[in-house]
Amino acid sequence: MRAKNNIVDQLREKIARAAQQSRRGVILQPGSIGDCIVTLPLVEFMKRSVCPGGVDLIGHTEYTGILPGRSNVDAVKSVDSMGLHRLFARDSEFALADGDPLIFAFAEYAWIVTFLGEPDSDFEQNLIFTANCSHSAEVMALVMKPAEGCDSHVSDFYREQFVKQSGLSEEEYSTVVSMPFIKATAADIRRGREVLAEFGVMPTSEPIVVHPGSGGMEKCWPLDNFLSAGRNLVDKGIDVIFLLGPAELERFSASTIAKIETIGRAFTNLSLADVVGLLSCATGYLGNDSGITHLSAGLGLRTVAVFGPTDPVVYGPVGPAVSILQGRGPEFASSVSEDLQEQAIMALLQ
Repeated sequence: MRAKNNIVDQLREKIARAAQQSRRGVILQPGSIGDCIVTLPLVEFMKRSVCPGGVDLIGHTEYTGILPGRSNVDAVKSVDSMGLHRLFARDSEFALADGDPLIFAFAEYAWIVTFLGEPDSDFEQNLIFTANCSHSAEVMALVMKPAEGCDSHVSDFYREQFVKQSGLSEEEYSTVVSMPFIKATAADIRRGREVLAEFGVMPTSEPIVVHPGSGGMEKCWPLDNFLSAGRNLVDKGIDVIFLLGPAELERFSASTIAKIETIGRAFTNLSLADVVGLLSCATGYLGNDSGITHLSAGLGLRTVAVFGPTDPVVYGPVGPAVSILQGRGPEFASSVSEDLQEQAIMALLQ
């Protein structure tokens, strides 16, 4: 038994030395695709300031899996496969045995940031204990949602929390970017052309993608607005594609989808990687406040986002070619606005 413990101790020491030498970091981000994308500026800040060895993400891989090789995220791990629920136990009852997998899950990181749990919670204390079972690490819990009345972009809000807790000097940095945070690969472009062909669209089409959905109905501009804008674009000789995700397929009837397809092809049941491919072959994008809108903006595509009740100053998509239109009042989700339609078309064609 003692020999086994010696081996564990030696491995732990080796990993600890490697963590300190490589200065790698990890972020626990359990949110959706939009949450993950607005975390990318924090990833960049960490890599530039304290983690030159790289930054990984622990999250839901159906959202984070597209990021390595296309963004500044070096690797991803599944939040569902690590037993992190154990860290929610009361800190007075939390214990780890020698060689516990949780210890080794964090042993390679010198900096650990979590959006799971709350600052000063049992989760944070247990995470600190877990990390320090193998080595000395900086651990901090960040708040994911800014308080009402916040006038900073959520990406800046994350950075500000990190700077405050880490004790770093504040440096000039903002969410205004001139380069995309996500870069499509040559393989993405090839796959995008294949997806176009599979839906009967010429692979050389370079269409405008319209995504009329969002996770919350209150964020959705009425479909008739998207249909009118799409029809106007088609009249100008532009190919229009409607991207429909699981939420839209659940909400829209067969007759509604048939109505959509009188204007442009409806692309359905695409994986997130296929969506990246499709967007990499497009010339523009029109959508609501949604994760796919954040993805489009992050890819550097000309993106027009129509916001309703959500504050775009805080939650607007980040990218080098983003236009945000703000609908007003409780009628946003129930009325047709020719003025906003015209603004969206002008922004897409500029």
